[in-house]
Amino acid sequence: MTQWSANINIMLKAARKAGRSLMRDFGEVANLQVTSKAPGDFVSRADIKSEKILREELMEARPNYGWLAEEGGEIPGEDPTRRWIVDPLDGTTNFLHGLPHWAISIALEHKGEIVAAVIFNPASEELFVAEKGGGAWLNDRRIRVSSRREMIEMLFSTGLPFGGRSDLPETLQDLARVLPGCSGVRRWGAAALDLAYVAAGRYDGFWERQLKIWDISAGLLLVKEAGGLAESITKDNNPLHDGTVVAASGESFDRFAKLIRNQ
Repeated sequence: MTQWSANINIMLKAARKAGRSLMRDFGEVANLQVTSKAPGDFVSRADIKSEKILREELMEARPNYGWLAEEGGEIPGEDPTRRWIVDPLDGTTNFLHGLPHWAISIALEHKGEIVAAVIFNPASEELFVAEKGGGAWLNDRRIRVSSRREMIEMLFSTGLPFGGRSDLPETLQDLARVLPGCSGVRRWGAAALDLAYVAAGRYDGFWERQLKIWDISAGLLLVKEAGGLAESITKDNNPLHDGTVVAASGESFDRFAKLIRNQ
């Protein structure tokens, strides 16, 4: 897609600017691991700085849109039909540990539907973009979901509950159903990139519970525009509202969703 809409161009500019800021901070993370400074506090400041850049760029360009982001919460807009949904640093734990697998996620919602999406991993310089009706793209190359047909060949992704989260038993049961019949399950710690990887055909499917709207809003559109399906784990719910998602190619979705839903 050679010509992006004005909104996508605004999102790209904001993502790249925030990405430069995060990369400078990412370069300092390794040094912090061997000092008496608190790396967690440093990363939190990097996160907040990224969100400030994104908010300035996006809200300056579209001052009447609403705003919803991980750190700063929600700000209603003069235009009640449109809002930015932003995660300034998805994969914070990876960032903290010096692992180059994290991203900036920006989505534009219009009348309750995600219509534009940008997910940017500055460490790998991979930029995923989707617009309603315009397909899904990675660094100007069209991407599609996986075409694998045999479950035993498929590679899936999920999140593993940590820190005493209540969904650990469910996730262990999921793994017991999924692992015996597939080629593997990965846990890379950034839901936005998990969904982007499903869109790019790297993963055949992804599922997770207890997600926030900013974790998945951009990724859901990427999967859809790449020819995949993404639904709530609870049938007929909206993943943006209930924070659960199961996503896969159209070819494998029903079989994969049945395993996750334990039907």
